[in-house]
Amino acid sequence: MSQHNHQTAPTQFVEANGIRFAYRRFGKVAGVPLVFNQHFTGTMDHWDPAVTDGLAGDREVILFNNAGVSSSSGEVPTKIEKMGANAVAFIKVLGLAKVDVLGFSIGGFVAQEIALQASDLVWRLVLVGTGPRGGEGMATLTPEAQEIFGATYEEPDHLWLRVHFSKSEKSQAAGREFLKRFRLRTANRDPEVNEKVAPAQIEAIGEWGAPREKAFEYLKSIRQPTLVVNGGKDVIINSVNSFILQQHLPNAELILYSDANHGSQYQYPKRFVRHVSLFLSRRKHDETFRIECF
Repeated sequence: MSQHNHQTAPTQFVEANGIRFAYRRFGKVAGVPLVFNQHFTGTMDHWDPAVTDGLAGDREVILFNNAGVSSSSGEVPTKIEKMGANAVAFIKVLGLAKVDVLGFSIGGFVAQEIALQASDLVWRLVLVGTGPRGGEGMATLTPEAQEIFGATYEEPDHLWLRVHFSKSEKSQAAGREFLKRFRLRTANRDPEVNEKVAPAQIEAIGEWGAPREKAFEYLKSIRQPTLVVNGGKDVIINSVNSFILQQHLPNAELILYSDANHGSQYQYPKRFVRHVSLFLSRRKHDETFRIECF
């Protein structure tokens, strides 16, 4: 077991594709590592330690910033395919022969690209709060997302109460607990992203989400066992897109958490860790999970 956790893991750097990637590793150094791919404008410090430390109890967790994000060098690509290529280069330069990949939101787009571009590298996928190319309402930020990200907040962190949690008091209370955990790491935090990140990521999201003929055919090529997770009330990437992923991926299961928005894994961190751990720990590819709604 690594001596570090989410709060204490040092930021390390490695170079690949001409990019100096910032990353952190912690958890049980055995088996297949789990590589996390972050959401829109997020950094390594935007992950919930209840999730990362929870999953690190059984496996090594690797967090990183893709090109141009926070403490990583380079420019943010305006295509998801290039983000995926950069992520593959990062994983390979670490000398890892096999990884599990978790992607949240735009990180879920990148996770799909990792599986497409380096299928031999990826053992299992976890896709959270995300959708397929050409998914429903994905050509632009949803109207709700545009309003949420365009608003001003007395406390900047309160943005995440609206992005990740539903309007119910129960969900907002869970959000306030998330914000406490979100700031637990006080030393050597990642710098916030610069002003170039959001426009480049929005352009990439628009290209990925644009309608196209036979939009979901590519999903047949992602044959890894996949767990799709979302809130039943996601207004950032509409929840129907999680169902589309499960229907078109050859080997996928779906969990929808009740009364949850985009960050359902942060509303129900213990439940999410339990479900993901069970999924990643299965030995055989043909074992079945089941579609559930909580």
